[in-house]
Amino acid sequence: MKDIRRKVRRAQTIVPFGVGGIIDIRGESFVAADIRSWAKNAEQVESPRLAKKLRVEGFRSAPVIPSGKAAYATRTGPSYVRFPKWLFCPQCREMQLWRPDLEVRDKQPTCGRCTGKPQLAPMRFIQVCRAGHMADIDWRRWAHSKSAGHDQRQCQVRRLRFVATPDSSGLEALLVYCAVCRAGRTLAGISQKNILKQTGLQCPGTHPWQPETDEADPCEETPQAVQRGASNVYFPITHSALDIPAPAGLSEEDELAQRVVNHRLWPDFNASGSSPISDAFGQFIANECEVSEEFVETLRRHHVDETSSTPLPAGSDDDLSIAEWAAFSAPESVANSKTFSVRRTHLGIGHDDPESMQELAVGISAVVVADRVREVRALQGFSRYEPSSDDGEGDEGGRVVSVNTQTRAQWLPAVETYGEGIFIAVDEERVSTWEKLPSVRDWTRRIERNLDASFKVDRLRGKSGPELLPRFVMLHTLAHHFIRQLSYDSGYNAASLRERVYARSHDPGSELPPQAGVFIYTAAGDAEGTLGGLVRQGQPPNLVETLIRLLESAQWCSQDPLCADSTGRSLANLNRAACHACTLLPETCCEIDNSLLDRTLLIGDGEVPGFFRGVVQAALEESAGAVDLT
Repeated sequence: MKDIRRKVRRAQTIVPFGVGGIIDIRGESFVAADIRSWAKNAEQVESPRLAKKLRVEGFRSAPVIPSGKAAYATRTGPSYVRFPKWLFCPQCREMQLWRPDLEVRDKQPTCGRCTGKPQLAPMRFIQVCRAGHMADIDWRRWAHSKSAGHDQRQCQVRRLRFVATPDSSGLEALLVYCAVCRAGRTLAGISQKNILKQTGLQCPGTHPWQPETDEADPCEETPQAVQRGASNVYFPITHSALDIPAPAGLSEEDELAQRVVNHRLWPDFNASGSSPISDAFGQFIANECEVSEEFVETLRRHHVDETSSTPLPAGSDDDLSIAEWAAFSAPESVANSKTFSVRRTHLGIGHDDPESMQELAVGISAVVVADRVREVRALQGFSRYEPSSDDGEGDEGGRVVSVNTQTRAQWLPAVETYGEGIFIAVDEERVSTWEKLPSVRDWTRRIERNLDASFKVDRLRGKSGPELLPRFVMLHTLAHHFIRQLSYDSGYNAASLRERVYARSHDPGSELPPQAGVFIYTAAGDAEGTLGGLVRQGQPPNLVETLIRLLESAQWCSQDPLCADSTGRSLANLNRAACHACTLLPETCCEIDNSLLDRTLLIGDGEVPGFFRGVVQAALEESAGAVDLT
């Protein structure tokens, strides 16, 4: 984009306006270019655990735009390209194919024919394909695609207009026609699956920030016309990790070893064997970690001997939840730092408290408040038209487009946020006994059958593990209701809170400890992330009251009985008793796209006993007794 400056928040450069995403600003429409357009002064973001999982050298964050005149001195942030390029005047309805050389600094595109120079508006429809390409629709060809006369088919001038006819409604009322030969065609049927292919339009094989002649790839995918703001235009693929410090009580040598192992080049050095490049890796790591090369080599030999004698469980390197669960379930085992400060607390329930609180105390095994947490969120790529079936290229779903569309990405755009949170773990023995109930197992298997048939199965299995456990659905639903209740009690709005569910299953024979807990935290890039509201709500007596209220509110929904009796809701029928009126959250809150939710496993019904059914029944009896006394 030539000399056009617009402002977006730093966090928005990852989601929802990351590479490939469309942003609308004051009637203008832009798309974020790939990371090749990022300025060299992008800030480094450290997250060794996440970099190791994604196999990149590191992360960079968009620099903050300086205030005053310094904001115009140099280009700072990522580039956003005007898209779509086809614009029209809202007064004369003349269409114009915009070019970069027409851009004027800090000026919006205007019509040069009308008095008052009204601002040009972008066309509503664009074309995308499963390969991730996006382009303008060739409106000249569309307008002449139904021409019957020879003169119309050979029209070379093709001055187009986009008008609304009063004779009909809907898309049939919108007409693109040529002012020279009078050929035209309405937008009726433009959303049909193969309409563009039937019209003779093909995918150019490019992205909006690429020159069509230089970087075009042959694309055989069928283009599909969609609205510019449709939800299937952009499916970002993001990953996040919490900053977990080294275990507490380490000696100085152990701390140095931890520093070396966390270095971004350690995985490459560890796998390089004996070679000249291995020596270069070792020397570089030793210099940056301020240790000797012998120390680095000794640590690698020790690591090789250790892994050969005790092989790690499959997928443990990619499962970031293992270290996070260990840190939260045993907060005394980690050393607090500037980016991670947690402390154990309790519900504050005594022997004289009501029975509902006693039942709650039996089910909750640990409560930890996080005064300070740091999260790094990175954008790996995106897909269009259909969500990707996994994090790589697959035959089903959309193809993943990297944030660097020319070569393999050595680094990824990321943002670091600071906040606070509440961690709750449920009693492992109690939840294991509950999971073994036949009605609970059968109920979860029905959800799992829909999961196996879903195009999202690979991505969701990455969160739930190889087997969908009842605890995962129950705790995920608990996290959603927890966020909804905290939005009333803590002062945060729901969109500023996020969840992390620790309930995944592991491969048979794995020695990894079972997980059963949720972490609700703020991850906003501004001051709202550190107001202290969650820490206050995580301490007695506030937390008990919040949990009781969320369980009581989960009993009913304004859509009942349709919601409560549902056998499959939302995309791919991955939800049961969960809808927008009772359980679903904004997209930024949920880590698995509002999927695998069910109030039944949380509070129960006549067929399935919910995990917290005893708490709900006791609370109802106490409420009934209070009414009788009055």
